Amino acid sequence: MIIHFSIIGSLLILLALSHVVFPWFFNWQEELKRLSLINRQIMTIHTFFIAFVVFLLGLLCLSSGEDLINTVLGRRVCLGMGIFWAIRLFIQFFGYSSILWRGKRFETMMHLIFTVLFAYMSVVFLLAGL
Repeated sequence: MIIHFSIIGSLLILLALSHVVFPWFFNWQEELKRLSLINRQIMTIHTFFIAFVVFLLGLLCLSSGEDLINTVLGRRVCLGMGIFWAIRLFIQFFGYSSILWRGKRFETMMHLIFTVLFAYMSVVFLLAGL
């Protein structure tokens, strides 16, 4: 199980770092101009903190995998992360319209990659937590 925590930790750090390209990739300079100042700042600040928390979760998995598996607190944290990623997996299908990815090669590939990633993390964390 510890190898899965190392893999997930590395993947979470990569996911967090990928947020750096969001403003460029999603053309936020133009897209966010349409929003009010508060909404624009919420988008950018929340994106930063989401990425930061994902990064810290990655570090936690890399540095404390044994504790996550072998302690009561660790198993509770795993259960919480398992529920979190399971909900995120659900949102992957029901929160985003398939219009955004269906029939588009890159977007479909990203949809599939994230579906597998969220499913993998859900299973590993739920197994560790239960």
